[in-house]
Amino acid sequence: MKRFFLYVVLPVVLLLWARTAFYAVDYAEFAYVTRFGEPVATHDGTTDAGLHLKAPWPVDAVLRIDRRLQAFDLPAVESLTRDPTQKTVDKTLAVDAFVTWRIPDAAAADRFVRTVGTPEQARRVLGPRISGRLASIISTMPLDDLIAVADEKAIDARSEKLRRQLLGEDGGTEAIREKVRSEYGIEIVDLRLRRFSYPEAVRASIADRIRSERARKVADYESEGRQRASDILSAAEKEARTVEADAKAKKQLVEGQADVEADKIRNDAHAQDREFYAFLQKLKAYQLLLSDTRDVLLLSTRHPLFDLLLSPPKPTEASGGR
Repeated sequence: MKRFFLYVVLPVVLLLWARTAFYAVDYAEFAYVTRFGEPVATHDGTTDAGLHLKAPWPVDAVLRIDRRLQAFDLPAVESLTRDPTQKTVDKTLAVDAFVTWRIPDAAAADRFVRTVGTPEQARRVLGPRISGRLASIISTMPLDDLIAVADEKAIDARSEKLRRQLLGEDGGTEAIREKVRSEYGIEIVDLRLRRFSYPEAVRASIADRIRSERARKVADYESEGRQRASDILSAAEKEARTVEADAKAKKQLVEGQADVEADKIRNDAHAQDREFYAFLQKLKAYQLLLSDTRDVLLLSTRHPLFDLLLSPPKPTEASGGR
């Protein structure tokens, strides 16, 4: 039995104990090595991945820290919005958000182990701190800025503005990202707002505000429509006047050309027999004189009118008479 222990059991125990001197570092983790509880090395998987050697247990121990991106949801934050101009408390608003974080390097991993220790503890540390910051920012914003009805781009811009304020990227004094990294070794990668919600007591007021804003937008659209209709009508009337003026000008031009052509034809005809033309003109004058009156004319037979009727001029050779 003693030989069995010395030659079988003891070598197996020694082999298993010696096996604890080897450990592997994965690409997606930090390996934090301690000796009797004191840190001696921190291996970054991006540069030190692979098999490593340490003192066997219980001399050295390895704590593995995930270096990948991690996320957790913040508890719903309820805050009173405030109007900065009137300095009056407005309505209660509940905000849901989530945080993504990671351990950026080996030095941050050492700080993380010393101050926080585990991801669960990181959530307990970061949650209240970020929630307090979020409530502080919302309390300085008018409710109208948070619930304003807008298009998708405006909503994204509003969310991005809040995110930058939360992370201190807007040049504010409270740069929470830098403080968390320096104190806990945690890098806050992003902080996103998921949604705004409103308690039952204020939903009627919120609905009234949304309807009021919708009504303002309707009025704006109607005003814009009327303005555009007026512009279109004015342009059409202007075009119609232009077309009418062009038509009148063209009409006058055509009539003028026709009058010139008629005068030319008339002059050519009159040039062939001037006396006959004078005879026709006198007839026209007498016709106008006699037709436009109801008076009875008593004329002598020697009146020039009877001479013209009884002795009309004879056609000349130029007019083609025989």
